[in-house]
Amino acid sequence: MLIAQPLQTAIDELSKLPGIGKKTAQRLALHILKSDSENFESLVRSLTDLKLKLRFCKRCFNLSEHELCDICTNPKRDKHSICVVEEASDVIAVEKSHEFSGSYHVLGGVLSPLAGINPDSLKIKELIARFKSEEIAEVILALNPDTEGEATSLYLARLIKPLGIKVTRIARGLPIGGNLEFADEATIGRAMLNRIDV
Repeated sequence: MLIAQPLQTAIDELSKLPGIGKKTAQRLALHILKSDSENFESLVRSLTDLKLKLRFCKRCFNLSEHELCDICTNPKRDKHSICVVEEASDVIAVEKSHEFSGSYHVLGGVLSPLAGINPDSLKIKELIARFKSEEIAEVILALNPDTEGEATSLYLARLIKPLGIKVTRIARGLPIGGNLEFADEATIGRAMLNRIDV
């Protein structure tokens, strides 16, 4: 079946997005095609604004419309603790928990020598520089519990601890609503190691 070229081009472009296969891309392209002009213009405007109006905060490298993000400029945030995350999407995830009131530092990835990502590829120097200009008492490492995340956490801990700053990491283990029967051994092991008093 021949598909009109503009539709095929839209499908090809949409399928480049993470988690979007060809069938989903086709459904999205057809939905956009059927949308009224107002909805279409709103979508185009929001995507244009996303690309043109957002930048990285010069202090923490979170997404921001201004030189400093809303978290860095909020006087109610605890300025003595920094939560180190891999990407800006992780800031969103932690913020949704409403359990952290400090500042953040987005590394822009994790160490991965096989992919050519070394310490100079990440915002590690910028993190260390913050210790000279800010009174940081604790650094919380909130990196993904995979091989690269673990290696990056260990690297950062070795770098930061000699500076006299407390280094902690988020607990690992079973999620709320998780079923012990279906959890893997490593997850159960972490849950046992990170157990708390009741």
